[in-house]
Amino acid sequence: MTTIDNQNLHAAFSPVSEPGEGQPEEGIALCLSGGGYRAMLFHLGVLWRLNEFGYLSRLDRVSSVSGGSITAAMLGLKWGRLAFAGGVAGRLVEEVIDPIRAFAHHTVDVGSVLKGIFLPGTISEKVASAYRTYLFGDATLQDLPDDPPRFVLNATNVQSGALWRFSKPYMRDYLVGEVRNPTVSLAAAVAASSAFPPVLSPAKLVLDPAAFSPASGEPYHHPPYTSEVYLSDGGVYDNLGLETAWKRYRKILVSDAGLAMAPDPEPHTDWAMHAKRVLDLVDNQVRALRKRQLVGGFERGIRQGAYWSVGSDIAAYGAAGALPCPLPRTTELAQVATRLADLSDELQERLINWGYAICDAAMRRWVDPGLPAPIAFPYPRGV
Repeated sequence: MTTIDNQNLHAAFSPVSEPGEGQPEEGIALCLSGGGYRAMLFHLGVLWRLNEFGYLSRLDRVSSVSGGSITAAMLGLKWGRLAFAGGVAGRLVEEVIDPIRAFAHHTVDVGSVLKGIFLPGTISEKVASAYRTYLFGDATLQDLPDDPPRFVLNATNVQSGALWRFSKPYMRDYLVGEVRNPTVSLAAAVAASSAFPPVLSPAKLVLDPAAFSPASGEPYHHPPYTSEVYLSDGGVYDNLGLETAWKRYRKILVSDAGLAMAPDPEPHTDWAMHAKRVLDLVDNQVRALRKRQLVGGFERGIRQGAYWSVGSDIAAYGAAGALPCPLPRTTELAQVATRLADLSDELQERLINWGYAICDAAMRRWVDPGLPAPIAFPYPRGV
């Protein structure tokens, strides 16, 4: 299998594997990128269409970062209540989509920043409190389902510079070590995964060093790395949530709702804004390398699967019977700000419809041409 996307990426890039990780095994992994509420809602449309295809029940892993982790964590928390029958979840809308849509009417970022500045507690703790109130309650990582699928919520360890993985069996950083059967709250894990720098980052975990498994060669398996862990948005390390899936499974489905960097003919020259622009350039290059790794792997037959993006042109996929998605309209959706801020019902439905439509086109073009064409958008307003 191969794949295509609107950016026509062809080169390959292979990251260094973590110790003990060998050749990929048969299985299907879904990766959900970051992008604030834009990503959270776009990925809902993806889940909707994958469920209709019968692919949701076939997933072995869901790997997510940032805004994608909000959606993934809700899916994991409600997995046992989705009423699967014949491989299709009968209650996906009621248990996952409707609660997240209700949450998307709450502005979390600004209030959390202000409360973190003027009240006791950190900004990240305020974000976690909002997630706890509106979505996850007192659930912990132990409330995620047993495998399969395994849900992996990814954050970036600011101390070690490596990926920090939250999952039910363990949380770990391959340079620091692992904690088996962690009881970290789901709200705190998602807040760490979505700790957008600079304002929502870092998220701090206070841990007992004795809770870590015995050292097996990790260079930072000692305090303060094992007692106070400082985490930032998972997208800082891997905005596609790709790494934990790429190293394990042969079939990879990647849903990318990241905000594409726009050209700036007159960049700021003051140090603050110029530094931000340079950091955006660095981030954009890292994202491009991840995409090239993925697409190159598809083209060379190393992996199977598909990549689709909130910035894609659906016409580039060439899927017969694709839903009408005019590029000017979808480009508007791709430029929705990366915020945890209230979105109107109209914008929510357009984002969900767009995720549904582009996932449909990619799956039918590059994964299984025998899948049925869609009848209509989930919501009648289209994109």
